[in-house]
Amino acid sequence: MTPHEAQQLLHDAECVATAERVQAALDRLAGEIGEALSSEMPLVLAVMGGAVVFAGQLLTRLAFPLEFDYLHVTRYRGKTRGGEIEWRVLPGKSVAGRAVLVLDDILDEGETLAAVRAKLLEMGAARVWSAVLTDKANGLVKPVRADFVGLEVPDRYVFGCGMDAYGLWRNLPAIYALSPDAASG
Repeated sequence: MTPHEAQQLLHDAECVATAERVQAALDRLAGEIGEALSSEMPLVLAVMGGAVVFAGQLLTRLAFPLEFDYLHVTRYRGKTRGGEIEWRVLPGKSVAGRAVLVLDDILDEGETLAAVRAKLLEMGAARVWSAVLTDKANGLVKPVRADFVGLEVPDRYVFGCGMDAYGLWRNLPAIYALSPDAASG
């Protein structure tokens, strides 16, 4: 994709959550998470690469002791439709006996988050909580629900705030939905 095509992709997209709305959701999430986990000293795990922006912005709002690490699992590989789960990196820190908070960018079909939760429990985590920046309102019965949700987004392919469109635009401060033509490409 050329820089011009990438700009056109953004130009044709619809903003579904402004930067201000995203920041307000992060503030609210930090309060909810702090209320629930401030006495746990959890291990917080960001699911790479989509959760990097979400994690970076949320962590600075959490005013309690925690440890941080990451894991890398994907279903999309630069595409707009999910495929098989691919484990790339497991957490470097031990989860055994720990309270773990998983941060992810989006709860779409729920397959990735369900697999992450199952893997962490298999690895001995005492309890696994999850926080997602976005939950897609797609009407599906998902195999897992997030404990903390920032924003609900429409049943469209969304990008920005860590989520990508064809590998691009994770760096946007707002959330956009691809135009129907771009999403089918």
